[in-house]
Amino acid sequence: MAITRPTKSINEIAFSVLDLASIVQGGTPSQSFQHSIELAQLTEKLGFKRYWLAEHHNMPGIASSATSVVIGHVAAHTSTIRVGSGGIMLPNHSPLVIAEQFGTLEAMFPGRIDLGLGRAPGTDQRTAKALRGANYTNGDDFPEQLEQLQAYFQGSEAVRAIPGEGANIPIWLLGSSGFSARLSAQLGMPFAFASHFSPENTLPALELYYENFQPSEDYKEPYAMVAANVIAADTDEEAELLATSIKQSFLNMMRNTPTQLQPPVKNLDELMSPYEKAVLEKQLGSTIIGSPLTVKKKLQSFLDETKADEIMVSTMVYDHNARLYSHQLVAEILGL
Repeated sequence: MAITRPTKSINEIAFSVLDLASIVQGGTPSQSFQHSIELAQLTEKLGFKRYWLAEHHNMPGIASSATSVVIGHVAAHTSTIRVGSGGIMLPNHSPLVIAEQFGTLEAMFPGRIDLGLGRAPGTDQRTAKALRGANYTNGDDFPEQLEQLQAYFQGSEAVRAIPGEGANIPIWLLGSSGFSARLSAQLGMPFAFASHFSPENTLPALELYYENFQPSEDYKEPYAMVAANVIAADTDEEAELLATSIKQSFLNMMRNTPTQLQPPVKNLDELMSPYEKAVLEKQLGSTIIGSPLTVKKKLQSFLDETKADEIMVSTMVYDHNARLYSHQLVAEILGL
């Protein structure tokens, strides 16, 4: 499958950051938030466009469950980079509450807040039921929730979102399949795809989005951002070692035994069966790992395939300094 859009160089598009506020083995949420601040400040200085945080629940290794709160914390410690959600799982919340929360963030940090929305629970079904309570849905009413959220921002609901009403906050739809791709195309909205854990669906979803896009007042042309795991180090071997931490995280999620982010290991193959290895390689198929030269080639190839307008990098690395350095190397590759 080939997407028919103009080919661009990685030096011609924007790059952004996705952060899950990882809690490393033996670490604390407080340390994770401090690391997020340091990474946000660095990537702002390096020239990355936006810094998004993801909503997940009941996961020992992720501290960004109260996503709106963490967004405010990061925005307060930065000054120019856009800060937002990648994403808020709208079925977990009342649209009015999200309108108020993001209206508040926009009032505090004018012109810097993004609202990325997803419809998955961001957790297991038991936790989803605990989050959604008596109003539990499976996400099928996401289009109606989105419409209601937009109405609060527009001030067309009987109940008013204050702050929120009149706020000009860019809304993105996030997806790992075709549902949000089609919906964002129909509504003329920007679309962000989770290629960092759903690589096989990347090109079909993007093709669906590009081909069905209907111009809107804010977007005359489609605008697609694609998230990818990117781990850069001085050598391919060092980067591969660093990448064993995220591989262990995915492996433990496959086993339904999520953990804090584990230290790198040299013998990862010995920790999993051939079947698990095959599934892991499939799920992390778009992960970009290596030296600056390797990462540059793989990023350009990824862009050539997706024809994206922006790439968001997710770098789950155990060592905080190595994570910071990975982003520095990526910025040098891009000439930021």
